[in-house]
Amino acid sequence: MATATELPKDPTQPTNEVKLFNRWSFEDVQVTDISLSDYIGVQPSKHATYVPHTAGRYSVKRFRKAQCPIVERLTNSLMMHGRNNGKKLMATRIVKHAMEIIYLLTDQNPIQVIVDAIINSGPREDATRIGSAGVVRRQAVDISLFVG
Repeated sequence: MATATELPKDPTQPTNEVKLFNRWSFEDVQVTDISLSDYIGVQPSKHATYVPHTAGRYSVKRFRKAQCPIVERLTNSLMMHGRNNGKKLMATRIVKHAMEIIYLLTDQNPIQVIVDAIINSGPREDATRIGSAGVVRRQAVDISLFVG
């Protein structure tokens, strides 16, 4: 029996936790690669948003894009090529539907799935040109994961 102090939890009542699209929490998202933890924006205190549209100016300074929430960076990358320029609402809708599909197929937090995909897709090695005066050979080098 519920007393006056113990109210039953109502799912329609607002909570203090910020959830992406009011569904997925940023609280339990972990970045397992410590070299990328500074560059993938999923901290609940700084990067939690309801929708991936902050209107932030993340390209003003070099490396400031690392402070952009990672889901917003995914949304912005969908707005490439002339026919998609400026259509952020369409890109947001595509990301939302893709996250719904990810959740239905994997039963995991889609934000965590996106973070794991980014960790797995980062380049680890590249080739650079060594030599001068006409004789050039390629040498394998380790590169920063924040290329691009």
